[in-house]
Amino acid sequence: MASERPDPLILYGYWRSSSSYRVRIALNLKGLEYEQQPVHLVRDGGAQNLPAYREINPLGLVPALLHRGRVVVQSLAICEYLEDLFPAPALLPGDASGRARVRGLAQSIASEIQPLNNLGVTQYLEGEMSQTAEAINAWMSHWVARGFSAVETWLDNSATGRFCHGDQPGLADCFLVPQVYNAERFSCDLEPYPNIRRISTLCRELPAFSSAAPESQPDAPID
Repeated sequence: MASERPDPLILYGYWRSSSSYRVRIALNLKGLEYEQQPVHLVRDGGAQNLPAYREINPLGLVPALLHRGRVVVQSLAICEYLEDLFPAPALLPGDASGRARVRGLAQSIASEIQPLNNLGVTQYLEGEMSQTAEAINAWMSHWVARGFSAVETWLDNSATGRFCHGDQPGLADCFLVPQVYNAERFSCDLEPYPNIRRISTLCRELPAFSSAAPESQPDAPID
């Protein structure tokens, strides 16, 4: 989506990156126009390893947001940055306990599940550790089950409404849906998590989520 705002939001990401997916949802929920700069993580050894992208993010990860001449990295920091600059509609609740709960849900996904399932880890398992596809899928399922079991428990709470917190989608939903997408990719069993499945299904029916889906991105492969 091309932006005509004086200070354009430029998102460097990859169509199937769950971290990029989170930020796309957040941008859409806030109704913000942004420009996408695809960074192909696989082709020709990965564009994230090229010097030009390492100048943007020395860690070589996506997403990265360029705004007002500054680069913001890490999906949670980017979402909080957007919340600070564009507070309405809000991704975080108005009360301190609610904000802490939502941040805890998002951080648990961002720190305890996704990093153990990301492309760099799977490439290391396959290459350096010589693990089979079956072993890698078992690894993925183990960490998803560990994390989702906790998230499911936290969602079994009166603060949970139609969405992760209350009746409007917010920051936690931005993080939950991409992780469900990853779990489905690796055929993880989601049956034990009715709250997660219900909320994810509801979110995916909303335009902000469906237009952020990996298959809807300009750099997604055409079958």
